[in-house]
Amino acid sequence: MSRFWSSVVHNLSPYVPGEQPKIDGLIKLNTNENPYPPSPRALAAITATTDRLRLYPDPRATALREAIAKRNGVTPDEMFVGNGSDEVLAHAFPALLKHDAPLLFPDITYSFYPVYCRLYGVSYEVVPLDAAMRVNLADYRRPGSAILLCNPNAPTGIALPRAAIEALLTEHPDRLVVVDEAYVDFGAESAVPLVARHDNLLVVQTLSKSRALAGLRVGFAIGQRPLIEALERVKDSFNSYPLDCFAIAGAVASIEDEAWFEETRQRIIRSREALVRGLAELGFEVLPSLANFVFARHPGHRGADLAAKLRKRGVLVRHFQKPRIEDFLRITVGTDDECGRLIDLLRGMV
Repeated sequence: MSRFWSSVVHNLSPYVPGEQPKIDGLIKLNTNENPYPPSPRALAAITATTDRLRLYPDPRATALREAIAKRNGVTPDEMFVGNGSDEVLAHAFPALLKHDAPLLFPDITYSFYPVYCRLYGVSYEVVPLDAAMRVNLADYRRPGSAILLCNPNAPTGIALPRAAIEALLTEHPDRLVVVDEAYVDFGAESAVPLVARHDNLLVVQTLSKSRALAGLRVGFAIGQRPLIEALERVKDSFNSYPLDCFAIAGAVASIEDEAWFEETRQRIIRSREALVRGLAELGFEVLPSLANFVFARHPGHRGADLAAKLRKRGVLVRHFQKPRIEDFLRITVGTDDECGRLIDLLRGMV
């Protein structure tokens, strides 16, 4: 604490990211990273870009916007890219979500959302998930300026189908709906095809998970041009060069390597299904996940105790000391060997 702190800093409760310990031999299943290396084409493209380090990167990341737009069937002008989806979302709060009426999002979801609200002075109201930890769209029939949904939701992994998102957009045509699709590539339906006919939809995605580029920090948003222009206006008032030349080159190559993407995501989906079976056999309640993680609890054990015991044995999972979910563990889907080791250890604990 310092006497030079502003009132903003005094009132912040910063987001706490997942632990990144440097422990040899640790099985790291706590931050939803991809267990496999990135596309070899992405690595080659990054290496080939070293001669551009003396130059500023393209402030509009044109090549990347064109590559993502082509893959998603939109125009480059309907694309916005940023330093990870966290930065893209951070720009959306002052650009699109700061209004007199409250922003609505679930009580159990990505915990960065209330942090952004406090940082930017955005009024918000949380809408409780139902008893099954699902989003009930009828609960959003309340006063509000916009709706923010993580889909699949984090940390539950539960996803709404595209038809449900469209129903929400149709019912609330005067509210912006932001859909955070950080985990959509692991089995859920993307809302991107809805952008063309709904001017109140902004879809945010990341290359951190399914493209194994968490260390490169690349995220993007897709929406109709007026929404994208709002993000650009905020970005250019903050940092004209959010993506460096390595990030642009590696991301373009990764987007274009469809074979690597499909093979890797299918491996993770298969591993997730095996992990769910293994946990269920041990008596865990496992929520139906369409992400690269599962959310599970055991009726006979506290989540904090299991997480601590696993850590002592070299396996790191995520535990949230929060109401309603304090007994759940969020477990990233690792390799089959990593998941097998986790199940073996849990078998001796439960």
